Amino acid sequence: MPNSARDRLEFALSRIADPNGEGSRACLTVYAQAARTAADAADARAQSGMPLSPLDGAIVTIKDLFDVAGEVTRAGSKVLLAEGKVAAADAPVVARLRAAGCVIVAKTNMTEFAFSGVGLNPHFGTPGNPKDRSRIPGGSTSGGAVAVIDRMCNIAIGSDTGGSTRIPAALCGLIGWKPSKQRVPTDGAFPLSSTLDSIGPMARTVVDCARADAVMAGEGWREIEPAPAKGLRIGILRGLPFESLDNDVEAAVAGALGRLERAGARFSDEKISLLDDMMAINAKGGFSPAEAYAIHRERLKSRGQDIDPNVRMRIERGSTITPAVYAEMIAERGRLVRAMDERIARLDALVMPTTAICAPKMPEVATAETFSHKNMLLLRNPALVNFFDLCAISLPIPSATLPVGMMLVACNGCDRKLFSIAAAVEQLFGG
Repeated sequence: MPNSARDRLEFALSRIADPNGEGSRACLTVYAQAARTAADAADARAQSGMPLSPLDGAIVTIKDLFDVAGEVTRAGSKVLLAEGKVAAADAPVVARLRAAGCVIVAKTNMTEFAFSGVGLNPHFGTPGNPKDRSRIPGGSTSGGAVAVIDRMCNIAIGSDTGGSTRIPAALCGLIGWKPSKQRVPTDGAFPLSSTLDSIGPMARTVVDCARADAVMAGEGWREIEPAPAKGLRIGILRGLPFESLDNDVEAAVAGALGRLERAGARFSDEKISLLDDMMAINAKGGFSPAEAYAIHRERLKSRGQDIDPNVRMRIERGSTITPAVYAEMIAERGRLVRAMDERIARLDALVMPTTAICAPKMPEVATAETFSHKNMLLLRNPALVNFFDLCAISLPIPSATLPVGMMLVACNGCDRKLFSIAAAVEQLFGG
């Protein structure tokens, strides 16, 4: 890819505009002229030796749920588009990206209201997985993952409520990051679940994810030094996260763990009963359905038929959750979050497959039943990270077939340490 920001932007725009590519499905709004102005300014700063940040001139896409001043925030929905509510200001993360010199080239496609891990969008089309266009890209940040792999951008910014950056990263062969929730403001991002929502990047390298995370968190940049692999204390989260794995995922994860062990990492098998407690709470209805229903209750009455039926079905589940049950769920989750942090504090990281399956073909999720089953297998492992308010990163690992992701997880607030560990794993796997 060319070196100057303007040349890299023009290359990205050519990829978006390619009639034989996925640009029309991956990118819903393209900011060609504004991006050219930003790229030229970044090049001028580079020539004068006065870059705004390590990301000055980076070509970035943002998910369709982020506010941009003067635009309707669609969140992948034609219903929201028709409502026509115009954003008064950029979302804080968007403003911070601009202030760091990022060149925002497009808003990317997503699952409607960000409510599935599959990545389908019946309103604006579904971009095909770059490794096999007949397969799903994963969601909900579907367009962002495709944009990075197809070189429409360097970094894609998405939301992550139950894996919406990590799932498409795993299925498409990228790195996806979910921060400790409190570090990155979610204001100006159309909500799914105020309890679980977080914002993170997808990119080809750990360093690019770390730089984007630092910018969005409003933190100064310090270089990430890979942690020594020898002596890392890594817990393998046994039980539920390793159930129902497809053969490709099982083989790839076993191979990756073997390589880490040969590099000197010390493993322990962790069977944590708190996962059973989490499942008991989610059996009462879960936070995302309850909070999404509160957001969309009136919309369901007036325009329910215009919402993706798979998404509508998930939102409607929240209608049965009473205020008393919701209050119980909140209180019990708080106890479990504290207990999980204490339980894993002695480890450097937990490890598990990011998703239980590789990307299925689109016909495999064509019915409500198959959609629900595949969606569960995609969301199961990433979603536990959001429930327990941890930080996590999905890394692509060697696979003989389709892309497979391995997820490293650490305590809330251990973000920088986890980036350091991820950088070491990236090196080990030839990233």
